[in-house]
Amino acid sequence: MRSEGLLTVEELRVAVDAGDIDTVLVAVVDMQGRLQGKRCAARYFVDEVLSHATEGCNYLLAVDVDMNTVGGYAMSSWDTGYGDFVMLPDLTTLRRIPWQEGTALVVCDLQWENGDLVTASPRQILKRQLDRLAARGLRAFVGTELEFIVFNDTYEQAWDKAYHGLKPANQYNVDYSMLGTGRIEPLLRDIRNSMEGAGMQVESAKGECNPGQHEIAFRYTEALATCDNHSIYKTGAKEIAANHGKSLTFMAKYNEREGNSCHIHLSLRTDDDQPAFAGDREHGFTELMEHFLAGQLAHLHELTYFLAPNINSYKRFVPGSFAPTAIAWGHDNRTCALRVVGHGQSLRFENRVPGGDVNPYLAVAALIAAGLKGVDDGLALEDPFTGNAYSSDRDTVPTTLRDSAAALAGSALAREAFGDDVVDHYLNAAKVELTAFDAAITDWERIRGFERL
Repeated sequence: MRSEGLLTVEELRVAVDAGDIDTVLVAVVDMQGRLQGKRCAARYFVDEVLSHATEGCNYLLAVDVDMNTVGGYAMSSWDTGYGDFVMLPDLTTLRRIPWQEGTALVVCDLQWENGDLVTASPRQILKRQLDRLAARGLRAFVGTELEFIVFNDTYEQAWDKAYHGLKPANQYNVDYSMLGTGRIEPLLRDIRNSMEGAGMQVESAKGECNPGQHEIAFRYTEALATCDNHSIYKTGAKEIAANHGKSLTFMAKYNEREGNSCHIHLSLRTDDDQPAFAGDREHGFTELMEHFLAGQLAHLHELTYFLAPNINSYKRFVPGSFAPTAIAWGHDNRTCALRVVGHGQSLRFENRVPGGDVNPYLAVAALIAAGLKGVDDGLALEDPFTGNAYSSDRDTVPTTLRDSAAALAGSALAREAFGDDVVDHYLNAAKVELTAFDAAITDWERIRGFERL
């Protein structure tokens, strides 16, 4: 059943003719998982873009977070002239955007002018892994759980304050608190209802531990749709917060308290819609589930970059903070990096490593690649971990971006699954971030060193 808010091309044409839609956002997903693109006049989109696509500068996959041009990318540089990508609309993503008047949105795939796919595009990286699953008669279903912190300052005020001294929307821990969430229900309700109107199925909203921290959960769906929804939701939530005179952040670790997580739930189904993880083996698993989960454990360390892509990502990994570091799996055990929950058709594993800054396309692609490697190698699954994995002697995920990038650089699996060009592209992204951070003078350094050193 098609979700409310999604549009067919004919429905868009009717809405444009009626004057109900006058703008179509034509978006691509960049390396950071953000939406970038153009605002097209709806009539122009219907008359021209639908049949001929549109273009965007290929630096969209070769800049830093601040949109500065940086060196080291094979696909895009001053030497190659910064030409165009073709932005080809995926019409299955066409939808209304209720928080912007008269507006629809479509997510695009990226191609070169000759029709070749842009292999380093996050959406294409995921689609390649989904094709590998499809060749085995399997489909991936995914849910992402994003946390954010809300502030009573506007984004402009936050910028002017250099993001210091912001006032959280709640003054204390409101985890599961009905009273605490009620304080900002007008904003939460607007986000929930707007996302429903944009074709997503909202499950619930709840408070979290850090003052002003909340989570809105969405129903799982097929992997590509979940990742598209994830990116649209992050953009939309920020825009809706701005409309309410507030700001919110998904950054992995805003302060020294609890960070923003993005737990990723993944299950597989067969082409005839049967659960592929649930069976009659130990723990209620199929042999496929055993090998797939074993692959997660075997390759989590080397693929962590795709789950934690920024300097700040690694600040979440603090023992006892519900951000896991131990490479272990357990039944409903939140101290393990991999938590198995559900039974029967709902049986799935949850990867608890990513933060709110994750690019979902890259993360899900990494989980699939690791799982398929476990299947191909017939990896045996170890016993579930019980107890507190934080205090165990288990191996851990990398604890810095530098270590994570080094692990990715030496990963034969990553190069086999994604290609050398893709791995080298994202290693350069890590190098750009590390170079920028190493050159920065932080508040921590000034406070410790200005007078006392």
